[in-house]
Amino acid sequence: MDRKQNQPLGSLFDVAVMAAIRYPLTYRFPPSLPVCAGQRVLVPLGGRRAIGIVLGPTGQLAPGIQVREALRAFDPEPVLSAELIRLGLWISDYYLAPPGEVFRAMLPLRRQTRQARRVYLSEEGNRKLRQFAATLLEESRESQEARLLAYLARRPGASREIVLRKFPSAFRQARLERWVTVEEVEKERGRRKAAGAGLAAGAAETPPTLTPAQSRVLEDLLPRLEGGAFSVVLLHGVTGSGKTEVYLSLMARCLERGRSALMLVPEIALTPAVQSLFYSRFGDRVALLHSGLTERERDEAWWRARRGEAKVVLGTRSAIFAPLANLGAVIVDEEHDSSYKQEETPRYHGRDVAVVRAQFAGAVALLGSATPSLESYWNAREGKYHLAKMEERVGGRQLAAVEVVDMRQEFRETHTQAPVSRRLQQEIEAQIRDSAQTMLLLNRRGYSWFLLCRSCGTTQRCANCSVSLAYHRREHRLVCHYCGSSSPVPSVCPACGSEHLHYVGEGTEKIEQKFAELFPGARVARLDRDVARHRSEFLRVLEEFRAGKIAILVGTQLIAKGHDFPGVTLVGVVSADMGLGLPDFRAAERTFQLLTQVAGRAGRGDAPGRVLVQTFFPEHYAVRLAAEQNYEGFFAKEMSFRRLLHYPPITALANVVAQHEKLERAAQVAAEVGEFFNKAAGQYPGIKVLGPGTAPLARVERRHRIQFLLKSVARAPLRALLKQLAAHGEHSGIQAHELMIDVDPVNIM
Repeated sequence: MDRKQNQPLGSLFDVAVMAAIRYPLTYRFPPSLPVCAGQRVLVPLGGRRAIGIVLGPTGQLAPGIQVREALRAFDPEPVLSAELIRLGLWISDYYLAPPGEVFRAMLPLRRQTRQARRVYLSEEGNRKLRQFAATLLEESRESQEARLLAYLARRPGASREIVLRKFPSAFRQARLERWVTVEEVEKERGRRKAAGAGLAAGAAETPPTLTPAQSRVLEDLLPRLEGGAFSVVLLHGVTGSGKTEVYLSLMARCLERGRSALMLVPEIALTPAVQSLFYSRFGDRVALLHSGLTERERDEAWWRARRGEAKVVLGTRSAIFAPLANLGAVIVDEEHDSSYKQEETPRYHGRDVAVVRAQFAGAVALLGSATPSLESYWNAREGKYHLAKMEERVGGRQLAAVEVVDMRQEFRETHTQAPVSRRLQQEIEAQIRDSAQTMLLLNRRGYSWFLLCRSCGTTQRCANCSVSLAYHRREHRLVCHYCGSSSPVPSVCPACGSEHLHYVGEGTEKIEQKFAELFPGARVARLDRDVARHRSEFLRVLEEFRAGKIAILVGTQLIAKGHDFPGVTLVGVVSADMGLGLPDFRAAERTFQLLTQVAGRAGRGDAPGRVLVQTFFPEHYAVRLAAEQNYEGFFAKEMSFRRLLHYPPITALANVVAQHEKLERAAQVAAEVGEFFNKAAGQYPGIKVLGPGTAPLARVERRHRIQFLLKSVARAPLRALLKQLAAHGEHSGIQAHELMIDVDPVNIM
């Protein structure tokens, strides 16, 4: 590595390289390459080039350390503000993620370089070319192989794609004979244009008059906005109470005061539902940021926010990194939703990062939900958050009446295992007669849960994960819902050759088909992740259901979140207790939230709503209290359980997983981690380590998984222990992909 010993200290900068490196690296920037914090630069890293973010001038450099010279800067100005750099470094520190990986997640921009494959003559190829030149036969000199080698002699490093197109058969022969080598290099993209087109505005819509409850909440929020100091408000508003209008009104006040605003929603599927509201209220000052956009669309939206053309950003989890200046409000809708947690590095929680970003910006963080997470409600009860409530629906509409259908009694009376009770079927028949709409929730997509051989009992399992494959009828494929792999449906059992194959269980596809057969005169549609993958189809179903053209909508939890369908007067929950059996301490909380949320879809118009909940566990407190729509009762009951077993929010939690494609290596890493915890136990008496043990999902995406669960009475010692673990793993030769550390995990499967 090159370093001039007399180089001035001011030319040395720390760079967060976008790679799995736990610490920033120091590079020398020559006078011809002036940079400042927040700029993207190209730097050498080992034998390749990498992109990094300049963090700032290096402090004291240890004697004898050699540094390499940076290559170039991509942007004439910083892409990240000091506030966003601070936020990224906080995420890196709190979630133990490489800083470069954090900044990569914060910048959903088009790659400034791309991988290109270049073709060169090898030593053997040069010898062969000389042989061709010395050959007297014209046909030898004019052969495809000779022409290829002559071409590469004139154009060394030609693109592999061009070479393959010009000399397809000769190129394959040349590779076989080792006459050519193919190298992967980083190729720079073209420069980004300085200006970008904004979205055209519609006419601004006149805001509706706020209800007394909405006005009280807004009057509570405005002094916090005016004061310019950080505060967190938890808005606990029942479904249909008008939380969205409070969000829009707060954002409008931000714009009036020259400040910007940011709102997160949990699902891409929800952005179309609120998108039109935002455009009608704020026009071309809105930018959308979510993973459903194309690379170019994300890039343009990001730069509009960065240039100040967009003052309001609406998006999903990653939109929390939108480059808005002078932020006044950060709003997290449905703050309880688990999709705010990133399940890949960096494993941040969007809701918690939103609170920290608001703190750094001196902004108001507004967290809204009809079913707040226990963590947020606990913070409100402890005085860390301010609690605001909206306990009535807009227009004085009543909450839907909920009826629980005991499926045990249904089985005793009918002796069948039909997924739909007679009571629910009767209610849907009445709905169709009255030309009213119905929503049916079944939180499992596909047609059937798995394929079973009745002769030998074998189920078709994923080759990559320790789960059964679900049957998807439309594609006629067996699909893994974890890694996404699929396989053909066998005609006979691969294990015993039997033809007696049976589809077990019901998914949304099967329920859709069943109701289409039961009610041939009614139009039935489905809304789940399979449909949501096709944006046009998803939007079409939403619009047609909202317009009343669809009588029955079957769906997963996607239909339970945030939608407003005034024509829906009946909601049926096909299997309310599906999630209660999962080995997760949040199973009851998620069941309560899902049932309460889906019940809130009924009765939003003038007609009263009804909800039928089918369950085999009608006495379970999550089901019973959701039917009563009694959040306070559920919070008290669930908190007693969390206290007893020392789970969040009473304790801090971390999930540590040793993982590898080879079970022996996963076990070796787990043994190393276990030995570390045993030695460190004396330093941290308030931390309890559970494990090692096989993870509930023992194998995912070909990786065997061995799990440790850490509970701590305080957060600081847990973070200190995990930092020690990360450093120990690095020094012990444990690769980054072999050890997963998840701070504040939402999913411990």
